[in-house]
Order: sequence, then structure tokens, then C-alpha cells
Amino acid sequence: MARAAQTELMDGGLVVELGPGTGSVTRALLATGVPEERLVLVERDRYLHAWLKGQFPGANVLLSDARQLDQLLPAGQAGRVSTVVSSLPLNSLPRNERAEIVRAAFRVLSGNGSLVQYSYGVPSPLPCEALGLTGQRVAFVAANLPPATVWRYSRASV
Repeated sequence: MARAAQTELMDGGLVVELGPGTGSVTRALLATGVPEERLVLVERDRYLHAWLKGQFPGANVLLSDARQLDQLLPAGQAGRVSTVVSSLPLNSLPRNERAEIVRAAFRVLSGNGSLVQYSYGVPSPLPCEALGLTGQRVAFVAANLPPATVWRYSRASV
């Protein structure tokens, strides 16, 4: 996921991670060269939030729901996000909740920014046409149990 996000990181924008959990993807993002101060971590579990604040003191760690992402960022940061990396289980969420999360993510992304998402299924976890997106499968990890697919989504051309 960090490698899939890396292509958008060159513009100096923020990187938002939804559902960082115990920080494994966060550590991978840091290992690819993302400065900790450019990371915004959105976690809704208060215990994981507190733990993440201790582990990544330079990151902006927010305790909230991903559906409210566009309301969480400090003034002037919406539109400065180059990548949103999501570890949320989108396939298991109700369709309307999934759509709210994706719409909130694209409200904060820069014009050429993208959403990186993994899935344990082969088909896209997002209904691209209904959400006005294009999706590209950028990685398949067969060694993962269960096998995982990494997707990159961007705004559809009009």
C-alpha cells in the first residue's frame, strides 16, 4: 500500500491514513520517505488513537470517524492532501457509509490526488461509476492470507 501511495507523494502534500490501527501501514509510509509531520492519521478507536499518538508524535493523530474527514482537517489543508490511504474494511460497510467515506476523502484530495485501498476480494471494493471514479488494481499480494489486492482510485475524467 505504501508503494502504491508513493507515486502521489512527490508534490509535498499531506498523506491521510484512514484506520491506521496499530500503525503497520504508517511505518511503511515512513519507510518510503513520507515525513511524519505530513501524516494525518484518522482512528476512531480511542485506545488505538492514544497508542498511535505515542508511537507517531510528529503526525497529526485525530480521533474521529473517516466520514467526517473533510471537517477534521485544519483550515487550509483540504485540497492539500496528495493521497488518502485506507485500511478500512469497505466491503463490510453498508453501501451508504462506504460512499460517505469516499466522498469525504475526495473532498480533501488535491485535483490529482488518489485514494489507495486494499481488499481481500478480486473485484473493486468501490462502485467506480456510481462514485465518479476510475479504479486501477496496482498490486496483488498472493502470499497474504487471504490474498489481498491494492487499488488506486482517482476522479473520473469528464
